[in-house]
Amino acid sequence: MAEIKTGETILSVCEATKAFGGLVAVRGLSLELPKGSIQGLIGPNGAGKTTAFNLITGVIPITSGAIEFEGERIDGLESYEITRLGIARTFQNIRLFSNLSVLDNVRIAYHAHAGYTLGDSITRSKKFTKGEAALTERAMDFLGIFKLEDVALEIAKNLPYGQQRRVEIARALACDPRLLLLDEPAAGMNPRETLELMDYIHFIKDRFGLTILLIEHQMRFVMGICEYITVMDFGESIARGTPAEIQDNQKVVEAYLGKGAGKIAASR
Repeated sequence: MAEIKTGETILSVCEATKAFGGLVAVRGLSLELPKGSIQGLIGPNGAGKTTAFNLITGVIPITSGAIEFEGERIDGLESYEITRLGIARTFQNIRLFSNLSVLDNVRIAYHAHAGYTLGDSITRSKKFTKGEAALTERAMDFLGIFKLEDVALEIAKNLPYGQQRRVEIARALACDPRLLLLDEPAAGMNPRETLELMDYIHFIKDRFGLTILLIEHQMRFVMGICEYITVMDFGESIARGTPAEIQDNQKVVEAYLGKGAGKIAASR
């Protein structure tokens, strides 16, 4: 069994490997996330980034290695157990409850904090009424952070793509996480929306005391928001460093652009 060294980290991934039969999607990945940091996980398509997220959040089981969250082993736990411990995520492809309202999408995620029982909900007790009011108020607070109050009663699938992304992040926040994983949060956004999202991420990090790990292909976004970056290629980590170090790393440049290419431009 793999061992993880202790330290002032919120998440430690040690030699994590995931094999699907003869295909190794992630091989020996190690990560350490200091509390309160914003870190990036980047790499070409098919590098294993989303698989790494799926291992951390229990969507798929790890083949070998170890994962710790706040000093506790979480590999082997179910996704809902990991969420309860304080890890929330968004997905590469938006996974809202498309036929529910924006408000209900967030209310569902916060429902664990409602404070009433099934019996209360059946009898419509005062505890139920009070809990539902508090739940709705809190959900509206999360929507307010992303300026979505005015569309709270809209059906989620009817929103523009950029707003749906913000609803998904608001829903993740409603799970009351300490670690937030964002899988391509800026995908499909125009330049203005991308800049706004960068501001939102900095704001929620400070307001909620979050640690954030994100996957993203927009280099301007990654270089502008991440303190440290891990680069994957063919399932393995090939580089780790500050944005400036990654931008000039020849292995990273070759992984993205091929041999003989110059540095990765932050404006890509």
